Order: sequence, then C-alpha cells, then structure tokens
Amino acid sequence: MPTLPGGTELIVILFIVLLLFGARKLPGLASAIGTSVREFRQASGTGADESDELAHGAGEPGPPPEGEAHR
Repeated sequence: MPTLPGGTELIVILFIVLLLFGARKLPGLASAIGTSVREFRQASGTGADESDELAHGAGEPGPPPEGEAHR
C-alpha cells in the first residue's frame, strides 16, 4: 500500500518543480492552484448544502411557531 511522501521526498519534489517551472513562474502557479482549490471547495460546499436541504425536506412548510394557533 503506498504511503504519503515524507519530508525528504517533499523536498526532492519541490526541487524538481522548481527546475521545471523556474523561480519566476512559481508564485503564479501557486496562485492558480490556490484559486482552483478555493473554487472546488465552494462548489462542493454548495452541492452538499443543496443535498442536505433535499434530504431534510427544505421547502416544505414546517410546524407553526409556538405562539400561533392552528387555523
């Protein structure tokens, strides 16, 4: 079973990325990755909220508040 990379492996991977993309492109690359992750989280959060509403019967009338009588 594969495991997550440790500290030494991460350093080697980061060094290879630095060699491939260059120091000037790394901030833009990191920004693009951050934006993508943020958009993914927002999209997946919205989908979860909608499915929760459907599962709990959102949109259906609930019981009246305690102070009101049934008509």
